Amino acid sequence: MGSIKNNNLNNEYIYRINKVLDYIDSNMGDDLSLDVLSNVANFSSYHFHRIFSTIIGEPLSKYIQRIRLEKAALILVSNSKYPIGQIASICGFENQSSFSRAFQMHFGFSASELRKDKSLLESKKCKTDSKRRKDSLDPLAYNSIVENMGRKTYVPKVRPLSIEVKNSNEMAVAYIRIIGTFNGELEVFQNTLLRLVRWAEIRDLIQFPETKILSLYHDNPDITDDIKLRTSLCVTVPEHTKVDGEIGKMVIPGGKYAVAHFMIGANEFKSAWDFIWGEWLPESGYQPDERPCFEVYMNNPNEHPEHKSIVDIYVPVKPL
Repeated sequence: MGSIKNNNLNNEYIYRINKVLDYIDSNMGDDLSLDVLSNVANFSSYHFHRIFSTIIGEPLSKYIQRIRLEKAALILVSNSKYPIGQIASICGFENQSSFSRAFQMHFGFSASELRKDKSLLESKKCKTDSKRRKDSLDPLAYNSIVENMGRKTYVPKVRPLSIEVKNSNEMAVAYIRIIGTFNGELEVFQNTLLRLVRWAEIRDLIQFPETKILSLYHDNPDITDDIKLRTSLCVTVPEHTKVDGEIGKMVIPGGKYAVAHFMIGANEFKSAWDFIWGEWLPESGYQPDERPCFEVYMNNPNEHPEHKSIVDIYVPVKPL
């Protein structure tokens, strides 16, 4: 499905499923059994599996397995120091043998092969996207929030106004989460974000410039299939803010981030990200950490004389 929002779904169901998704992300190496997760959702275990599958579009066990394997792949390509057995344990597998079999079956190559050749992920992604286009009656473009922010065309020579590595405090945020393709144009993204901001405004939670508006990307598009990418549109809120319905709440971890400050047009977001990953990062003395990336929006581009977005891109980093 395009997002965790559906006029035919009770908001309480959406709220409970969001809690489960956040719990899985925060407890990857722990017990994620049906009993545990149904308790998190406050549904009976008898009904929870069907509820989860209906809302998310993927059976619970397959979702957990995929998220664990994609987390393992992310660690493999971003941190060469962890032994494969330790990565298996971090991601919740009982032993290296079961992890290796599952990894090979999911990706089509072994964890050891990926560690030696990170380009295998790109090759797999291209094959998957190509197969989808052939199997579908309608071409499946990458319509996630990433492209709705204008990342469809590479525009060269975009450079940040500044870039620095700094420590960031953790942030409590309220969010509306999007899963998979987001069928719609920029207007749909803006309307979703506007709905979130209005929710915060009527609760007197907006206090600019302290309040931050941002998009957080849970997955690596080189690892996760386009239709399963998870994005959260967020607004920072006080820690004890109450949420319900399609509005969830989570904490973005603090730590060391590379923060790139851009002033860019709607079609230049991809180029901005490409600069960070392809030019700055390899020469920085840092490597990406496993925490999610996010964008903080500093202005309303409709009010800018050139319709530019002023945005800070946060990439979690650690020393090489």
